[in-house]
Amino acid sequence: MIIGVPKEIKNHEYRVGLTPSSVYELVEQGHTVWIEKNAGLGIGFTDEDYSHVGAKIASNATSIFDCADMIVKVKEPQSTERALLRENQILFTYLHLAPDRTQTLDLIQSNAICIAYETVTDQQGGLPLLAPMSEVAGRMSIQAGAQALEKSNGGKGLLLGGVPGVEAANVVIIGAGVVGRNALQMAVGLGANVVIIDKNIQALRLIDGLYANKVKTIYSNQSNIEKYCLVADLVIGAVLIPGAAAPKLVSEALIKRMQPGSAVVDVAIDQGGCFATSKATTHSDPMFKVHDIVHYCVANMPGALAKTATVALNNATLPYILTIANQGYKTALRENPHLCNGLNIYRGQVTNQSVALALGLTFTPAGDAIVKAIGV
Repeated sequence: MIIGVPKEIKNHEYRVGLTPSSVYELVEQGHTVWIEKNAGLGIGFTDEDYSHVGAKIASNATSIFDCADMIVKVKEPQSTERALLRENQILFTYLHLAPDRTQTLDLIQSNAICIAYETVTDQQGGLPLLAPMSEVAGRMSIQAGAQALEKSNGGKGLLLGGVPGVEAANVVIIGAGVVGRNALQMAVGLGANVVIIDKNIQALRLIDGLYANKVKTIYSNQSNIEKYCLVADLVIGAVLIPGAAAPKLVSEALIKRMQPGSAVVDVAIDQGGCFATSKATTHSDPMFKVHDIVHYCVANMPGALAKTATVALNNATLPYILTIANQGYKTALRENPHLCNGLNIYRGQVTNQSVALALGLTFTPAGDAIVKAIGV
């Protein structure tokens, strides 16, 4: 199979779809890999590093899209990239389609096979290709929140952990999944007063067992969200419904009532955000204020820690890339139900139910679409 890796073009996005070590594995198994010139340069992977392991270097993205059977990326394709997609071409990347009608319609029009990292599952019901970036984003959210609380950024001017004789900041984390647990680890490590809120009692029990009286675990309902947001200095939005738009758990009315200079970090912004006042921002202009509350809503947070994030992501994605390349997409999707759960758009059909529901589009089960395509 011919695999193409274009350079990411989203604002301040330095991650790359394949590392040189991943390219080596693919080439050793007989595949051809094209890398766009300087695709990995921002994190120290030179064209020579890729050439040394057998990759071919293309001068531009158009050349990559023209020759590749499968495009491997990190972030969702931008409009110029979507225009380059071909019928029956495989796209394997993060997509986050539920809040993005324009992208979804473009991918439908392309007749490509679009597999989203964030909805691939594993035998335990987890999201193995989302998890590494959730780990990075969760840990980074506390760093971002600490910056948002600085007075120069419009915050209260608080140090999360305080100092001797000065009380630590109050941090509320909404969601006890991978993002929430990693944010929790960082916040506790810095000495903040931490509350974590979730509906999953078992998840809260596990956290209580690990942290005991260092963390307050609270069942998620509107009353409790309101109670703890009103006394919070920093709120981390870490909720996820796989493939679906994020629920708006914090209303604009509640944002208005929060303490002036408090901060919110919306890690769910890729799926539309869980604060009613959120809007996607970029690393070049990451923060804004609404009702005197500082918002950090960068849609590609791990891009700021691009080398760590790229290597962590490749560790997770490479086995799936090899499966698709070695077996072909039809066999791979038919025989691996967890990979098939990642199929969001299949040759003009929406094959993820959450995406279809969020956007009011017709849903075709992935299995039905594949069976029809191969005529069995």
